[in-house]
Amino acid sequence: MPVNPKIQYILDQMAEMMPADFSLDQVSPEAMRNSNSAQFTALQQKEPVDNVEDRTIQLADRELPIRIYTPKGEAPHPALVFYHGGGWVLGSIETHDAVCREITNLADCVVISVEYRLAPEHKFPAAAEDAYESLEWVAAHAAELGIDPDRIAVGGDSAGGNLATVACLMANEQNGPKVVHQFLLYPSAGPAFDYPSAEENAEGYLLTKDMMIWFQSHYVANEEDRNHPYLSPILAEDLKGMPPATILTAQYDPLRDIGIAFAEKLRSHGVEVFHKNYDDLIHGFANFTAYVPEARQAVAEGVEELKKAFISAERQV
Repeated sequence: MPVNPKIQYILDQMAEMMPADFSLDQVSPEAMRNSNSAQFTALQQKEPVDNVEDRTIQLADRELPIRIYTPKGEAPHPALVFYHGGGWVLGSIETHDAVCREITNLADCVVISVEYRLAPEHKFPAAAEDAYESLEWVAAHAAELGIDPDRIAVGGDSAGGNLATVACLMANEQNGPKVVHQFLLYPSAGPAFDYPSAEENAEGYLLTKDMMIWFQSHYVANEEDRNHPYLSPILAEDLKGMPPATILTAQYDPLRDIGIAFAEKLRSHGVEVFHKNYDDLIHGFANFTAYVPEARQAVAEGVEELKKAFISAERQV
């Protein structure tokens, strides 16, 4: 099946705007952030949400901005702690504002979007530490946030999906907050270059092989870190006890096969997994839902699994 024609049209428009002499080696992270923000902000159509609040949370030695999306209805609500994508270098609360609003309404849950520290200013494992410690903060402030401490999930797209599952690894190791579900959109789960999709989809589908190399060059300080489970969770020796997961992958994504392999490894360690690969979508499809009904349907299908997890957790209390 070819790429969804509506997505192909957007890709063609982006390609036309790209300078002929563009080179990642000559672009600073700051310039890429500005370009990324402009692109994704332009694509957003923001759904109304009952309440949206920006706050700054105090962690052990730093502060992090968060944005809290609250649906209608009486508290306490289930909650999703969300980490945006962008290769640990790009992205923000703003670039994923529409996605978080959509999930809030579809799942009827509070979404807490975390503005974790970005590379190269903050190398690995800074983003992973922020992901876990912000999860701890949410769990500790559940009553204040109007959320049910027994129905907290984590989620994210791409690098954010990586951070979501890494936060679960850390919670398991440190006897941290109980997480009822992982909502992972085309996650970066480890050494993607070891799998065919990294070459099959190396160019032309938004995320490219060169961009993946560029992201890692900014996030990872040394070769040893590349094999650390907090960067490559698929390399963790023991995934037993991880929360059930929803993993959505896209056919035209260099991360497709690593996402599928991660789903299979989780299952092999006894973790319940819902996985679906979307044959006409690309990496980043959650940012195209306003223009591509098939992308919105994919996100909605994933959210249905998240809602099931919330219902199941409520019954077990």
